[in-house]
Amino acid sequence: MEIRRDFYLDKLIKRKNNGLIKVITGIRRCGKSYLLNNLFYHHLLESGIDADHIIRFAFDSADDLYLIGESLIQIEKEKRGVDPEKFMAYIRSKVVGEGMYYLLLDEIQMLDCFEAVLNGYLRKDNMDVFVTGSNAKLLSKDIATEFAGRGDEVHMYPLSFAEFMTVYTGDKYMGLSEYMMYGGIPLVVLREGANDKAVALQNMFNEIYLRDITKRNRVKNIGELEDLLNILSSAIGSLTNPEKLKNTFKTVKKSRITSATIKKYLDYFEDSFLIELAQRYDIKGKAYIETPKKYYFSDLGLRNARINFRQFEQTHSMENVIYNELRMRGYSVDVGVIPIAERDQDGKVIRKQLEVDFVCNLGSSRYYIQSAYSLPDEAKRTQEIRPFRKIDDSFKKIVITKDIVQPYYDDYGILTVNIYDFLLDPQILEK
Repeated sequence: MEIRRDFYLDKLIKRKNNGLIKVITGIRRCGKSYLLNNLFYHHLLESGIDADHIIRFAFDSADDLYLIGESLIQIEKEKRGVDPEKFMAYIRSKVVGEGMYYLLLDEIQMLDCFEAVLNGYLRKDNMDVFVTGSNAKLLSKDIATEFAGRGDEVHMYPLSFAEFMTVYTGDKYMGLSEYMMYGGIPLVVLREGANDKAVALQNMFNEIYLRDITKRNRVKNIGELEDLLNILSSAIGSLTNPEKLKNTFKTVKKSRITSATIKKYLDYFEDSFLIELAQRYDIKGKAYIETPKKYYFSDLGLRNARINFRQFEQTHSMENVIYNELRMRGYSVDVGVIPIAERDQDGKVIRKQLEVDFVCNLGSSRYYIQSAYSLPDEAKRTQEIRPFRKIDDSFKKIVITKDIVQPYYDDYGILTVNIYDFLLDPQILEK
């Protein structure tokens, strides 16, 4: 069964022949290779491009490496990258005619000196280069540095809920429950049965994600790294920092791990796109607060697999789903903080901070969003919208709830929508 990824395919199509290196980044197994080597490849063929003008090469494929005289086993044993001279010789042997050649290169970070190789191809008028990569060495800030402003990133996520529902046979209510439990990794979504999905996720976590992180970063104390993952998995959307995590290790694990080591491990998780951080933003002071921060998992199925599907809190899971959806739609997402001062019953001034779950920015647009699993009564609703009423600007304010409600505005101009409409209608925030 084919899962269409039209959102990302359209991005690649629009970037054809733009003189830049198109770099598709994202967590492993999110569908980057399928997007590039199947969906985009067939688009090129259907657009009239001759097959011999499309060169596909996967640097993690033993068969492809054999074509250039390389051995995947030998590369693994010698802990090195693919020889760039052998690869470039292979490409020269393929680019022999007139017209534009399309290079579709998978897992480019496995090629030694890939930056220099790609920069060389940038100078050729008859090559349009598309690559994929699974670590943050290929994030936009590095692309801008390495490719002198001529890199163009397309960041890819696991399936959105809308994409998930194109292959799910039940209704959206059961669909969301399964999506929040097993996530959106395409290979997992297409598995039949809960047990098969759970086993696939746990195997992938251990054999792909953990192995990749520990190998690439030469982690020696794998137990500590796994313990940190377990702590993060048990506290998605909670404010934390390396110092707080160090204290948790000291109390729970009797460990002497340092905050510097924890910071390093957190960077490894981010570099592999396993987690993302959301910084706190002082809405009134218009400034970022350095610490603490919140961490969200790129895929909830992987998070749940890490804790053996034992700890399933719908409130935090829904918050994670909303965060991921906003990021998929291109928003930068922060956690809003509103400092306030109030008097208690004795007239004493009490200073506190109210929190807005998400401050979302895209171009000149901004939205303030609260995730409220349920709004059973007016008291709960008043609690949820209280931070909104302390914000002086006129940007749109939205409450997303799992309650089945039609979108409506209250007397303060605050929009309430249900989670299903939000996830399935990309234009809902504009209504």
